[in-house]
Amino acid sequence: MVIDELARGVIGFGDMTIPARGESFPHILRFGIFELDSEAEQLHRNGRVVRIQPKPFKLLCLLAGQAGKLVTREEIQKTLWTSDTFVDFDQGVNFAIKQVREALGEDADRPLYIQTVPKRGYRFVAPLDRGPVPVQAPDPIYRPPTDGSLNKLLWTHIAELKIVESGRQKRRKIAMIVSAVAAVVLALVAAFVFLR
Repeated sequence: MVIDELARGVIGFGDMTIPARGESFPHILRFGIFELDSEAEQLHRNGRVVRIQPKPFKLLCLLAGQAGKLVTREEIQKTLWTSDTFVDFDQGVNFAIKQVREALGEDADRPLYIQTVPKRGYRFVAPLDRGPVPVQAPDPIYRPPTDGSLNKLLWTHIAELKIVESGRQKRRKIAMIVSAVAAVVLALVAAFVFLR
């Protein structure tokens, strides 16, 4: 069965098989430094719970459950809202996507997890690891995985580095703005002192 094959390994970009309707997804999906538990309705980052509202959580489950596949805005609308709900769906979808990206620490301009397909929808692009967490005895010596999950491991490290770099760029931008404001204030003070 397709699910059994998927549960045994990491899903990369070349083998994005989606189970047929009626088949269920594993309730735990791991990607990067995150673990998505659909039964407990929780998102964990490095083992710590990430706060996320119910609609964005449902959206993340929808996208991750169909990793690699385009999920249209209409599919998202049908999943998140009932047919008798009257809201601005485009704005609602945009807001839900924004909340998911905030929970994942992702920038829409440099997507690590969710790719925007303009005017059509969204695609979950991170490699997934499905199924139960393997139980291992603590080992003080790091041993690289040899079970084919090297792709996921490398991707996880790249994602972490991108997140750190994004934070550095934000701090640099803030430092430049503060420096510019300080320079303007000093120039005004100097002009005031010399023009007196």
